[in-house]
Amino acid sequence: MAFYSYIFSANYKGFKEKLKRIAKRDHRSYPLLLCDTYYSILRYGIGLTDYLNYEFHKKSSKERKEYAGIKMQNTFYETVSPSKYKKRYTIKPDFLEDFKKYTKRDFVVPEKCSLKEFKVFLKKHKVFMSKPYDGLGGADVLKVKAEDIKDIEKYYEDCKENRIFLEEVVKQNKEMNKLCEASCNTIRIITFNNHGKAEILWAGLRIGNGVNSVDNFHAGGMATEIDLKTGKLTRPALDKSLNEYTHHPKTHVEIEGFKIPFFKEVKKMVKEAALESDKILVVGWDVAIADDGPLIIEGNRRPGFDLVQVASRRGRMDIMNYVFDELKK
Repeated sequence: MAFYSYIFSANYKGFKEKLKRIAKRDHRSYPLLLCDTYYSILRYGIGLTDYLNYEFHKKSSKERKEYAGIKMQNTFYETVSPSKYKKRYTIKPDFLEDFKKYTKRDFVVPEKCSLKEFKVFLKKHKVFMSKPYDGLGGADVLKVKAEDIKDIEKYYEDCKENRIFLEEVVKQNKEMNKLCEASCNTIRIITFNNHGKAEILWAGLRIGNGVNSVDNFHAGGMATEIDLKTGKLTRPALDKSLNEYTHHPKTHVEIEGFKIPFFKEVKKMVKEAALESDKILVVGWDVAIADDGPLIIEGNRRPGFDLVQVASRRGRMDIMNYVFDELKK
C-alpha cells in the first residue's frame, strides 16, 4: 500500500515536463516514453522519479531488473529494519544520546532543557546547526549564528513549538575542506548486522555544491562511490539531475582519486555501531571526518537506494539479494 501512496503523491506535472525534455533531446516519442514509464511502474515497482534517476529509457530489460525500485525497497526495509523499531534512528536527539560514543558533539533539546541551559549552549557555540527532530534529506537544516538571535526567549519557545533542536557544528578535516568547505561532506556507508557479525555493503561520499550548507543529494549535492579497500573516490560525481562533475564546481578539486582521510577508522567505527542493535540490521550511517578522526552524524534505517544506484551507475539489487540470502541461513 505504501508503494501506491508514493506513486499517487508524485509530482506528475514536474515529471511530465522533464520527460518531454528528454524526448526532445534524445529524439524520442513522448507518448511512447510515457507508456514505458507506466509499464515500468507496474513491471519493476519503480516510481516516477526512479524512471528519471536511473535513466530507464536507456536501459535494457536485463539492466532494469537489476534496479531496486521503491516497491522492493519497502519490502527490504520492513524485513531488515522494521518500522516498529525506527524511533531510535528517526528522532535525531534520541539518536545523538543513544550513540553519543560515536557522535562526539554537543547538542541541546529546548523541549527538554531549561532556558538557562539553552543560553549556556548559545554562549558556548557561536555558530550551530538548527535541525528538526525528524527531518529527511537535509530539509530545514540551517547553520545559525548566535549573534543573529535578537530575542533568545522567543527563539527558545519557537524551537520548542516547532520541535527544533540545536547541535554543535562539526569542524571538518582540512583535507575534506579542500573538496568543499561550505558544507560538511559526509560518507554514506551502509552496514549489515549479519547474525552478530558487522559487514559493510556499500560506501559513497556526498559532496556539497559549494552554495548550500548541507551536502544532501536532495539539496543540490553530488555523490560518488568510495572504494572500500583504498578509501578513494572511484569516479566523477553526479548530482540528482545526473550532471557529472570531474572537478568540484567551486573548488575545482579533482573528484576521482580523492582519498578519504581516516577511512580505516571510519570502517572500524561503523562496524562497532552496527552491532549496537539486533533489531535494525541494515543502517546507512552518515559519517563526517574531523581533524582527529571520524564521527557519526546520523543513522538511517532506510538508506535510500536512489543515492546508491545513481552513484553506482547501475542497479544494486545484488546488495539486497545478498542480505536476503544471508538472513535465510
